Amino acid sequence: MELVVYLAGQIHDDWRGELRQKARKRGLPIIFKGPQEDHDRSDDIGEKIKGEQPNPVYRDQTASEFNNLRTRVWMEKADVVIALFGEKYRQWNTAMDAAIALQSGKPLILVRPEGLVHPLKELAQRAQVVVETPDQALDALAYIFE
Repeated sequence: MELVVYLAGQIHDDWRGELRQKARKRGLPIIFKGPQEDHDRSDDIGEKIKGEQPNPVYRDQTASEFNNLRTRVWMEKADVVIALFGEKYRQWNTAMDAAIALQSGKPLILVRPEGLVHPLKELAQRAQVVVETPDQALDALAYIFE
């Protein structure tokens, strides 16, 4: 059995790449999917497909259409969603993805540092597992295969 795991969350470091590498080293049968990690590609995709937009607002809206399509397709195929919240940036997309996962009935592993316990308390109560690090999330996935 392989698990498809959608990696929602902050884009300001390489936590996804590190998690993929650690899962491979452990021999875990996991396929990781997630948002477009190339920020420029994500921002430019609307104009690449639909052509130049009249202003930055339309450019963002057009890109969002295709990024939302990508997210929805991969989240629907996911067996589990990991949503990682970091302390440094506002995490609107992470919150939206976590809400979609819960609404869709997908098991959710919430990764949040101690400093975000209070602001994420309601979301934490709905997640199947709440951890503080991506390594702990990977341990939770590994436990599924025992």
